[in-house]
Amino acid sequence: MTFSSRLIEKAVEAFASLPGIGRKSALRLVLHLLKQDKSATEQFTAAITALREGIRECQVCHNLADEAVCHICADARRDRSLVCVVENIRDLMAIEDTNQYRGVYHVLGGVISPIEGIGPGDLNIGTLEERVRQGEIREIIMAISPTIEGETTIYYLSKKLLPLGVQVSTIARGVAFGGDLEYADEVTLGRSIAARTPYIVK
Repeated sequence: MTFSSRLIEKAVEAFASLPGIGRKSALRLVLHLLKQDKSATEQFTAAITALREGIRECQVCHNLADEAVCHICADARRDRSLVCVVENIRDLMAIEDTNQYRGVYHVLGGVISPIEGIGPGDLNIGTLEERVRQGEIREIIMAISPTIEGETTIYYLSKKLLPLGVQVSTIARGVAFGGDLEYADEVTLGRSIAARTPYIVK
């Protein structure tokens, strides 16, 4: 791809570094921005800057938030005795989109994967144990993608949490093994959570 401007080329490279955006899509985005009023472009760049400077991690569940505590954890209408454990923010958003879950969350920040060098110490497991020890939680729902790494993570967490007197359950197999939660349709995902089953450690 040949560019008539080094500035355009640098902008295309920046957009193309984002996941799921190739160089042709990046070029379309850049040309679109150039057609907009200068104020629209300034609003766009200001929003990105504000995002990077203002976003923080919820001190309770590790969700992304504008404040110290995210809007879900701060919502008094939520059932705090029910915690849905997810791998990442995208999975949390996918479950929220079902409008069928009224508990709270805990974002692990990944799954255990020895091949990628990710162990339990790299995940938000300690804070989950701390939340359970506080005594308010009665059930933990493992809404983790049903992959080999996901199953390993569920097993490890269950071994850690069951002795603390909390019920551990997993989502029903409406989500196929090897699939990612974020790509499951809302109906399937909602039913999988509603039809969750107790997790038994063998």
